[in-house]
Amino acid sequence: MSIPHTKRICQIIKLKPESVEEYKEVHRNVWPGVLSALGRHHITDYSINHYPPLQLLIATFKYTGNDFERDMKAIGEDEETQRWWKLTDGMQESFNEGAEGSGKEIPWWKDVEEVFRFEGALHP
Repeated sequence: MSIPHTKRICQIIKLKPESVEEYKEVHRNVWPGVLSALGRHHITDYSINHYPPLQLLIATFKYTGNDFERDMKAIGEDEETQRWWKLTDGMQESFNEGAEGSGKEIPWWKDVEEVFRFEGALHP
């Protein structure tokens, strides 16, 4: 049995300018089944931020499981999550050439490399 560890993920995607208000509105009321799927598959501390000058959505979350690929696949197979993606994917544009939507072969979100982290250790 492997011990869970925390993995931090940051991803970006473009938000279509004509979809800003609708995107924000649906995310004020994320469907409980979608949130449940995230929780069942070890996703915590999930946030999405919007940077209007570049129409970027910047998502960050923590993964606390021990098989990231398996859990991401399971989220993608969840029926409610698939319906959610059908609703929200049309509001976004991927940076990844050939991407057709969430849960497809070519990733929809672009992973962002972390180059610095400060955990808040105290120094005298």
